[in-house]
Amino acid sequence: MVNRQISGRVLREVPITCAAMDAHADADATVRAISDYVSDLAFAALPAEAVHACKRRIADTLACAIAAFDAEPSRIASAVALRTEVADGARVLGTARRALPELAAFANAAMARYLDGNDCFPGGGGHPSGVIAPVLAAAQIAGADGRDAIAAIVAGYEVHRALHESLRVMTRGFDHAFYPAVASAAAAAKILRLDRTRMMNAIALAVTANLPLGATRRGQLSMWKGVAEANGVRNGLFAALLAQAGMTGPGKPFDGALGLRDLIGPLDARLLGGAPLAIVAADMKFFVTEYHSQGPLAAALALRAGMDRDGLDIDAIAAIRVHTYAFAHKEIGSGAEKWRPTTRETADHSLPYIVAAVLVDGGFSDAIFAPARFTDPRILALADKIAVVEDAAFTRAFPARFPCRVEIALRDASVRAAALEVPHGHHDDPLTDAEVEAKFAALAGRKLPPDRLARALAAIRQLDRCESIDALFDAFTIDANA
Repeated sequence: MVNRQISGRVLREVPITCAAMDAHADADATVRAISDYVSDLAFAALPAEAVHACKRRIADTLACAIAAFDAEPSRIASAVALRTEVADGARVLGTARRALPELAAFANAAMARYLDGNDCFPGGGGHPSGVIAPVLAAAQIAGADGRDAIAAIVAGYEVHRALHESLRVMTRGFDHAFYPAVASAAAAAKILRLDRTRMMNAIALAVTANLPLGATRRGQLSMWKGVAEANGVRNGLFAALLAQAGMTGPGKPFDGALGLRDLIGPLDARLLGGAPLAIVAADMKFFVTEYHSQGPLAAALALRAGMDRDGLDIDAIAAIRVHTYAFAHKEIGSGAEKWRPTTRETADHSLPYIVAAVLVDGGFSDAIFAPARFTDPRILALADKIAVVEDAAFTRAFPARFPCRVEIALRDASVRAAALEVPHGHHDDPLTDAEVEAKFAALAGRKLPPDRLARALAAIRQLDRCESIDALFDAFTIDANA
């Protein structure tokens, strides 16, 4: 029996029995390959580009999170997490209070996803930045430093991408929250310094128990749309904690009978560590809204700018056609609810609503997702003039490109059009560091005063020299008693 002192708390590790070790002697090659890759990845081996990209994504994610600190789903998640406070647990972002690490991760990840402004693997790949909250929670209870956290986050991104590119779960009726659940288990196991047998158990537990339904993203969307991935990463961290305590999982969750290979297909472990690393390749968002709306939104704003120069207003618009690819049409451009959203979650996944709102306002702000705007007669009248159509050529180009074309027919019978191949923030047209920092200031500045804002950004820039993750959370504290 081994007792390990971790951040002021003694965790009692249950020895892995001979039977449990034998159960993994023939563990499927996929679990073993993931465990080997994640275990072997060292901070010292990371290219500077990956470390820098990780800091950019931490800044982006935590800014989205703190801006949503008091949103209703965030309040619910934090209240549930803090029902029991744990002196040596993990911090709930924005506060000095600590909860069980898996519940702190849930609350923080729920905040991070609410605005739908963080990075993604578009086309059903979900949001790899979901791994950040559980890694930071695990780092606190493990006494890990900033370098440990960066290496674990980079590893989590790799697992997430390999899962998505191999297993398109949304095509089988499941939700992409599966990816961060498994990625978080592997990343958390790494930062908790689990041996390979325990890490394989953590991965197996996460794979077996976390195939959520795609119903999450159909019809009028509920709060769960933004919380599904938070629940996944909570479960991923919990799987790692269970494995740390000695819990075993199925030996062949991928390649065995009734495993993922039978249900969906095989995972190609050769994708792990591919160039560029996933932390670099993940696409960021310039606008704080759903990824597939980014291009049409930008095209619509370019057309509105041209109308403004010519002295035209939206009353001159007779009809609008938005050409897009099949995935975007299905996810955000079809269904009656997209023309009459009644929840924030539906509105930020509604292409006609977003295009109509930015044309009415002459610019983008995520304030268009406030409930009061859902009944704005100007937005609804313009949305009724919008048709979203699939373009077969665009569908063939996807997902290598994310093409769109917006056509505005005016009452004088003239037509104006604008098109994009990829939105700004795509890895082929990345945000500059200045743009990432401006987005950080705009979002985090909603809750943090200027001095705290500068301190928070400095803490992220210096994360690879940070000895304690608590220093990062200190910089984001809004109210110690919240």
